[in-house]
Amino acid sequence: MRNIKKEFYDTKAWGVSTSVDLYGCNPETIRDAKAIKRYVNELCELIEMKRFGETQIVNFGANEKVAGFSLTQLIETSLISGHFANHSNNAYIDIFSCKYYEPSVAVEFTKKFFEAKDVKMHYILRN
Repeated sequence: MRNIKKEFYDTKAWGVSTSVDLYGCNPETIRDAKAIKRYVNELCELIEMKRFGETQIVNFGANEKVAGFSLTQLIETSLISGHFANHSNNAYIDIFSCKYYEPSVAVEFTKKFFEAKDVKMHYILRN
């Protein structure tokens, strides 16, 4: 099993980038801008990231397949973004930071918050 934290520091990585694909989310939660904002606030607190400015949450999409909320939250060490697809009840979250955080902690929290039935996660160390 990889020790991501050790690898991060040993390689002097620039940052950690985690993609979280959530399937079968709670439809009420992914359609609620206040809940999405609460998710961002709680995630930032959990992974110890300082938010920079307000969370931007916009509901759009002319194509029914992709319509839903999108979020952007600048953090002092980079960015959290995401899109919530109403048609499928799926969500796609990206977390990038040059400050180390544990990807599995962020993923488990995200899965639980949106009550996803399944999750797929990919992370890379950016050098």
